[in-house]
Amino acid sequence: MAARSRGLRRGSRLGKYRIVAPLGEGGFARVYRAHDSVEGRDVALKVPHPHVLRDGLDELLREVRLTMKLDHENILEIRNADFVGPQLVIAYPLGEKSLHERLKRRIASTTAASYAEQLVDAIAHAHARRVIHCDINPHNVIVFPEQHVKLTDFGIAKLTARTRVLDGSGSGTVGYIAPEQAMGLPSFRSDVFSVGLLIYRMFAGQLPRWPFDWPPVNYDRIRRKLRPDAIKFLRRATEVDERKRFRNGQHMKRAFDVAWKRALR
Repeated sequence: MAARSRGLRRGSRLGKYRIVAPLGEGGFARVYRAHDSVEGRDVALKVPHPHVLRDGLDELLREVRLTMKLDHENILEIRNADFVGPQLVIAYPLGEKSLHERLKRRIASTTAASYAEQLVDAIAHAHARRVIHCDINPHNVIVFPEQHVKLTDFGIAKLTARTRVLDGSGSGTVGYIAPEQAMGLPSFRSDVFSVGLLIYRMFAGQLPRWPFDWPPVNYDRIRRKLRPDAIKFLRRATEVDERKRFRNGQHMKRAFDVAWKRALR
């Protein structure tokens, strides 16, 4: 495994950014709360690990360009991307917490329904622009004030002119990855599967597990909260056989808009 840097201390500076506190760390980068001394506001600052800059700079730049391609209120936008010496830094709006953190306490059905609608809208927008996210999970959904959520981290996303990505990888987050994506064949339907699982998790309080037999875990809780059309929508979104799922985010959104008009009991 490549060695990572020890991280930046509070008060350290990267160009116009002053590090305030660490927010998290993944395999590709550390994320900090940082203060933009020019614009006078705090941001989420992604600082890639040295080995990623050395071996994967092209992929990082591709992520920046992919995200810039997407202009939607439920997709986390990039405020600035620049080099400070040899170090690439990417600044994003600062949210309150990740959906992973939010799900550690009870979430009201009305809030979960709002989050679900926003995530479906986000993936429909990305798919309409031929971008497959490939890693939709609660860590990659940022919660902002007034129940506003934004999908982030298109680091392993695929840009394609076809439905199927033939040179894909098995990258993704365990628990949310579609079976065909785990085999190295992600498609638009793989994102549909991940969004479906995430919505189910918000209402059931627990994530379904492989082999995703129906009814999944905590199904009784789902039945108490959702009407049959909404449950039918979730079942189709999370079909193991990708051919039975919604074709893409746009198809999923059309079905969602119909099934979720009166989704809550």
